[in-house]
Amino acid sequence: MTRYVALLRGVNVGTTRLAMADLRRIVTDLGHEDVKTYLQSGNVAFGSTVRDAEKLAAGIERALADELALKVPVLVRSGRELAAVAGGNPYADREDDPTRLLVAFLATPPNKSTVDALTVPGGENVSFTVTGREVFLHFVDGGYGRSKFTNAYLEKKLGVVSTSRNWKSVRALAEMTAA
Repeated sequence: MTRYVALLRGVNVGTTRLAMADLRRIVTDLGHEDVKTYLQSGNVAFGSTVRDAEKLAAGIERALADELALKVPVLVRSGRELAAVAGGNPYADREDDPTRLLVAFLATPPNKSTVDALTVPGGENVSFTVTGREVFLHFVDGGYGRSKFTNAYLEKKLGVVSTSRNWKSVRALAEMTAA
């Protein structure tokens, strides 16, 4: 049994509403075990014998569409991958405020050319590091809420589906999926 987390993009932050009880039920009904949600923003940790993260994501996406008529991108990371993210933030030792540190989880690794062309919008003091399927973000002068360097900006510039979580959530999800 492998521990995973599914990260749903855009749930309960805009017009897409999803009760976490429904999310737990759907993931459980797919045959996964020890299903737990974190906060109200589409984070669900679970155990599964399935070893293919893309298959897991597609199954959850399909069930959400079939049962609740929700078209929501789902990204899945294993507990091991999440532990690597939690242990590999290049900005963690520079910032005490977890609201200024975020991780954008990407559905697929972006093309090198789009990564090389990625820049911070003018006048903003944001540091970023793209590593595989994650973008580590450090909002030096303030929080994510006032920035133009948003999830939508990253999706547009990198050309891949993305969902962002603050550092407190990343650490909590890593703990939930620890073996």
